[in-house]
Amino acid sequence: MAYEIPVTQARAEFADLVNRVAYGGERVVVTRHGKPIAALVPAADLDRLEQDDQQERATVVRLGADALDQPIRFQPPAGRPLGIAAHHRPVGGDPGTRAE
Repeated sequence: MAYEIPVTQARAEFADLVNRVAYGGERVVVTRHGKPIAALVPAADLDRLEQDDQQERATVVRLGADALDQPIRFQPPAGRPLGIAAHHRPVGGDPGTRAE
């Protein structure tokens, strides 16, 4: 569980927060108006996040490269007709009528 602290208080207690994170392994979420805006995490946590991010990007690149070799063809679901989701209405037209 992360410790939450308002940004104004975090600014005043920054050195103590850094020590709690670095030596105590705590995670600190800095908030503004009750909403999270930043976090202080141990360096080991940041390393794991960056490794996960690199693995995710590598996977996306591989999938993207494979998809470029094959054309994309849309196949509607069997047994389900495709309907029109919206109709064009001219600007200033009667909202109760449809343009044909």
